[in-house]
Amino acid sequence: MAVFSVVMAATFIWLAGWQADRYEQRKAENALIRANYTAEPTPVSDVLAKGWQDDLEWRTVTATGTFEPANEVTVRFSPRDSRPGVEVVTPFRLADGSLVLINRGWVESDNSGSAPAEIPAAPAGEVTVSGWLRANSTAKASATTPTDGQVRAINSSRWTKTLGEEALPGYVAQTSPVSDGIEVAKQPDLGSGPSLFYSIQWYFFTALAVFGYFWFVRAELLDRRKKKAGDQAKAMMSA
Repeated sequence: MAVFSVVMAATFIWLAGWQADRYEQRKAENALIRANYTAEPTPVSDVLAKGWQDDLEWRTVTATGTFEPANEVTVRFSPRDSRPGVEVVTPFRLADGSLVLINRGWVESDNSGSAPAEIPAAPAGEVTVSGWLRANSTAKASATTPTDGQVRAINSSRWTKTLGEEALPGYVAQTSPVSDGIEVAKQPDLGSGPSLFYSIQWYFFTALAVFGYFWFVRAELLDRRKKKAGDQAKAMMSA
């Protein structure tokens, strides 16, 4: 019983520490995200001048150039607020000639995964868009390579064949300008998640394991004393 209790308590303490570490990591990530998405907008070409860096997620960026809707793609099965829909991704030609993917926003559709019959057209001519820089999805190639004008997730490195050239890493989740019929990107979730609660829960289970051990030991000792007293009483009566 003692060995079992020690093993259980040690396991619970490890799990509590693991959840506490996840909570601290989430806090650090949220602090970086908050600093990035509230920062002054910076041209995306400048932000990505040295390629993708891990601290660029949710960085506020701008892009000036023209949309190229010929290679527009929808991200199927992209629900929002329990509503089925798709996200619309349109290549964007920057003034320096490079290409960046712009997630122009979300459009409601049926739940079949197919693109809506009508998607609001991208603005024509030169335009400046603002948004948040997002990292490429790590989903497999079959989910991120454009096929029949659709993908399951966005990864700009898998668009090379479709575009005929390599796009900048990541993509921009557009926040402005806002077009009729399309919902732009939502703010990031900065909640701390359940990790802190789980950590406290595992510490509670640790205390319960220790308490349970002593409670069972006490109960066994009391049973032994009662049995010993009963045996002594029977011996005296038989004598």
